[in-house]
Amino acid sequence: MSESVFTTPAEAEAAFYDALARADLNTMMSVWSEEDEVVCVHPNGPRIVGLASVRELWRQIFASGARLNIRTTQAVVSETLVLVVHNVLEEVAEAGSEPGGPPIVATNIYSRGAKGWRMVMHHASPTPNLMDIQVQGTPRVVH
Repeated sequence: MSESVFTTPAEAEAAFYDALARADLNTMMSVWSEEDEVVCVHPNGPRIVGLASVRELWRQIFASGARLNIRTTQAVVSETLVLVVHNVLEEVAEAGSEPGGPPIVATNIYSRGAKGWRMVMHHASPTPNLMDIQVQGTPRVVH
């Protein structure tokens, strides 16, 4: 595990998206808390719990060879002294392409510990195509 120290949640988040773009497993895992109570959920994917399982998930994703560029927008931040929640829209594109389709909604949670700020949760969900919802004309209730 890298000894990176992120002095702000924003530094940790920048490293997370940089590691994702470069498919860099070591940098990706340097962002995550070393505690085992971490959680990762990818769009339409299962809930992955535990540091070893999260590492294996990222290893498989990076081994696939896909390279993604992700631009985050519309950040909403909630913070306390030891916990910060970032909710962002992710505009996702394969490397060399422009984003297509609706954005992904992601919630990234960071905890401050002895080694600075580290990610404890990444939860990403697809957003519905707004044109499809407007055409349906009826409200969609999810819970």
